[in-house]
Amino acid sequence: MNPPSYAVRVSAPAAKALDSLPEHAVDTVWDILAAAAADPWGFQQFDADDDEGEDVRYAAVGQLSVTYWINRPLHSLTVLNIIWLG
Repeated sequence: MNPPSYAVRVSAPAAKALDSLPEHAVDTVWDILAAAAADPWGFQQFDADDDEGEDVRYAAVGQLSVTYWINRPLHSLTVLNIIWLG
């Protein structure tokens, strides 16, 4: 049996960025977050040189990047930043 997915929370700055994206980019963000919720450590560490930062992850697809933090005690992800270079 698969463990339950992590809940996804979106910070205020990330929500503002999400609201300004075209529909296809929003769909891609949610696809990335669905994959991250299923396997939070499946994406690259944001700063591999930071020994204490293994819970901050970075996912990039084309012109879109999402940075999120894994909150282990609450079993959730918090989206910190969304960048769209489109």
